[in-house]
Formats: sequence, C-alpha cells, structure tokens
Amino acid sequence: MVTGILSLGLHPSAIDYSRYPGLDEATLTARIAAGEADLHDQGFDIVPCQVSADPDDAAQTVRDCVAANPVGVVMIGAGLRMAAEHTLLFERLVNLLNELVPGIVFCFNTSPETTADALRRWTHPNR
Repeated sequence: MVTGILSLGLHPSAIDYSRYPGLDEATLTARIAAGEADLHDQGFDIVPCQVSADPDDAAQTVRDCVAANPVGVVMIGAGLRMAAEHTLLFERLVNLLNELVPGIVFCFNTSPETTADALRRWTHPNR
C-alpha cells in the first residue's frame, strides 16, 4: 500500500473569510499547522499541498506535489469542496488526480480537526 497522503486544500490566503465569522487567515493557518503536526505525530505520511483559487495555478501545484511525492490517498479539505464558487476547481483537481494517480483513494474532512478520522476510514498510520 502506498502510504503517502496528499493533504489538498485551498491556501488560507485564497479563502473568503466573510463567509466564516470568527475565522481569519492566521487562525486557519494555525489550525492547519496543528492538524498536520498531529497527523505526523500519529504516523501519517502527509504531503501538504495548498493551492490557489486559480484553476491553472492550482493544477500545476498539484502536478508538482504529486511528481515530488508518491501518494496513494488524497484528503481534500472542506474549503475546496464545499464553497460553491470553487466547484469547477474541485472538479478539475479530482479529475487531474484520477489522471495522475490511477486508483487514488479519496477521503474528505469537515475541518482540520477531523482529518485523522477521515484518513482512518481509508488508510492507516505507518506505525
């Protein structure tokens, strides 16, 4: 089993925080960093891949991340999946990942704090 996990999400600078009262870029950045540190501590091999909202730029970022790191699972964050304005970006990246990594397994969280649960549904830590 390929254990590399692509942690794909919008870069915190690409989010419209007016939709999320009480959340700002610094807070989200800290939550993502804490979540990734926790995942590493739990033994998950995470490859962070934060993308811009520009589809061409985002696609290139995903290509670069996948080319540099063998992955078999992708965890796509809620910010990329759930905001209507990012539907086409989400669709494009899902199709790109299917092309780049045939058989890749997808999992989804609802926040940085639920990522480990999402991953455990489809993979396991390295230890």
